[in-house]
Amino acid sequence: MLCFASFVVLLTGMELETFKIKVLPLRDKLIRISLKLLTDHADAEDVVQEAFLKLWQVRDRLNAYQSVEALAVMVTKNLALDKLKARRPMVEESGLYLSDPEAKNPAELLEQQDAVGCVRQLIDNLPSLQQTIIKMKDIEGYELSEIAEITGSKIETVRVNLSRARKKIRAQFIALNNLGV
Repeated sequence: MLCFASFVVLLTGMELETFKIKVLPLRDKLIRISLKLLTDHADAEDVVQEAFLKLWQVRDRLNAYQSVEALAVMVTKNLALDKLKARRPMVEESGLYLSDPEAKNPAELLEQQDAVGCVRQLIDNLPSLQQTIIKMKDIEGYELSEIAEITGSKIETVRVNLSRARKKIRAQFIALNNLGV
């Protein structure tokens, strides 16, 4: 990972000045946010450096955003969540949706695998926050309080989004099965 000094050396010209004014002052705030999620200072530093690199890649479009700070916070949170996800042991996804894991009939197993694939695709089509929440709760096994802390939402908001996501997936899954797709 690039150290902070070598990162600054990469920046050049007028873009450097704009970047210094708009993004670099957010460093301490971004470190606090990533530390809150990750608890390890080295990982938090890495996440902020990655966030700076991503922001540098879109430096010419930063003026299009109402709040560069909000963008920087969002990028940092997403990178921290990705790092958390990589650390957490993954639960076997297919086991979460199979209604009868003892089924030995190959036709039933194939049907269950198709259903799992369909549910995964339906999850991927959800709005971003609902997608994140349902994956964290139902696939990765996070508690609602953990999800609320990680996403920066209230527990009630997480609960409502989880409920809406589940209802939407259920309705779409039933509709697909009724169509024979």
